[in-house]
Amino acid sequence: MSFRLGDFKQQIDPVVLEKPVRPDGRAVDQLRRITITPGYSKHAEGSALIQVGDTHVLCMVSVEERVPQFLKGKGEGWVTAEYGMLPRATTTRTPRETGKGGPSGRTHEIQRLIGRSLRAVVDLKALGERTLWVDCDVIQADGGTRTAAITGSFVALVDALRRLRKGASGELPVRDFVAATSVGKVNGRILLDLAYSEDSSAEVDMNIVKTGQGRFVEIQGTAESTPFDDDELATLMQTADKGIQELIGLQKQALGDVTLLKPKP
Repeated sequence: MSFRLGDFKQQIDPVVLEKPVRPDGRAVDQLRRITITPGYSKHAEGSALIQVGDTHVLCMVSVEERVPQFLKGKGEGWVTAEYGMLPRATTTRTPRETGKGGPSGRTHEIQRLIGRSLRAVVDLKALGERTLWVDCDVIQADGGTRTAAITGSFVALVDALRRLRKGASGELPVRDFVAATSVGKVNGRILLDLAYSEDSSAEVDMNIVKTGQGRFVEIQGTAESTPFDDDELATLMQTADKGIQELIGLQKQALGDVTLLKPKP
């Protein structure tokens, strides 16, 4: 006896019959496969390799026992970032920016975003008069390099601060976790963590940075083609929050116990 799927179509949930919504088969609110490897670099005080699907970013933190001129004598530290992509991180070779006279506007924007995101959760007074240099190098790009860099850099930063304390237990000069992800509207659907093929055709594209307590650090959002309404914005924010909480869970898993700085009474 044989049957055809058509004989049962009226009894099967329509969702089961739908083709996968996304090229890689993910659900609309599902992150790509993520791996965070702390302590990846032999030489840097802090480091982490983050792999978000096919986007791979190496984040390294160097400690410098001095601060920029504008902070000298003020008893607080500084966190700053640099970002770059290897020439063949993408499908075709992109010449190094050093050969073009310096970083592009996009690179400057991303560097500032990474620095702001980390400073939002670091107590610069408790850090003391030292600078944490965060270097983010994209080894392979498939969308979401800036958000991956932020998420990975936080792990590298904690790794560096632990080494700075030379294994001593106690609070780190960090008030909270921070992570970032992308959301967007593609073919009328709200999607989490866009790969390049989705990002390049998105009607709405957003990058969201939030803390472990759910507070916003940055919201970058653009209607690439069709404006979006309040209901869609709310769905975008809810979807991003789900992803960021999962990312912070992965940061905690990679780092183990982290003693955050207690709020002052």
